[in-house]
Amino acid sequence: MSLANRISLPNADEHDDPEDFFGSGLGSIFPDEAPNLHGDPGQTLIYKSPHLSEPLLLRLCNPTLETDRTLFSHYLWNASLLLAELIEADTLGVPSGTAAAPRLLPDVSFDVRDRHVLELGAGAGLGSIMAGLLGAKRVVASDYPSETVLGPLRDNLQRGVVRRAAAAAAAAAPASCDDKSSTQQVAVEGHAWGALDDDFSARDKHAFNRIMAADVLWMPWQHDNLRRSVDHFLARDDEARAWIIGGLHTGRANMALFLDEEELKRLGLEIEHIWERDCQGAEREWKEVREDDDRNKKRWLNIIVLKRT
Repeated sequence: MSLANRISLPNADEHDDPEDFFGSGLGSIFPDEAPNLHGDPGQTLIYKSPHLSEPLLLRLCNPTLETDRTLFSHYLWNASLLLAELIEADTLGVPSGTAAAPRLLPDVSFDVRDRHVLELGAGAGLGSIMAGLLGAKRVVASDYPSETVLGPLRDNLQRGVVRRAAAAAAAAAPASCDDKSSTQQVAVEGHAWGALDDDFSARDKHAFNRIMAADVLWMPWQHDNLRRSVDHFLARDDEARAWIIGGLHTGRANMALFLDEEELKRLGLEIEHIWERDCQGAEREWKEVREDDDRNKKRWLNIIVLKRT
């Protein structure tokens, strides 16, 4: 099943905005090519999972300043969809991948239960919402410190996690799979990668045993800052992991630059696992060069797991 099958736009007869007229999955609109981004600036997307009791509403930011537009956080990217799917599958113990193409590394887990989770470059916050719904002890969704970006992100987490937990507690009903957040902390923080002298950075140094990021490798000039932020916030223990998923539209050369082993080693980090997965669930080993990229680069994503050396 395509990643995009979980995403749709509100139906016009259910919402007031006449421009929101698509009701089917966005993945079916372009059957001959795999879209790697979804939505438009300021739009609200619907995310449906068979394992959540009700759909999630994800409002995208609507940038007006050039500095906000160049972040490209006003779209929902396939890397975020894959991150959410992996978290859900491993936390709940449900299948991921397909029967014809099982997971290449079945022993790699994205279980978030009782973890302290930080998302860098969260965008609409889908990965953070999924972590919050499925039992992470603490979740911080961070992105560039602009209210244009952080406002919708804050709304999405409030609506998707905090209000659901409050409603479940008020009803005193048995918890469903997405009502496990009543005792956790959920927050949004502004953070520019590599800027480690703000209150958040000072307070939460090495505070997270899981760091995740989706589609953040397309800016090679930010790789050093991103690595520094991962090192700064990642706990200094053998169990800590950073999960980074990048769409191959980014380019393999850019990804290889981020994966520089010497630069990672200098920060006390190393690559534990790296592999590729397409939007239909097929997996294969990572290679720095593939001849079919021009035809298929929108379909494939790279999954990276970092750990402490």
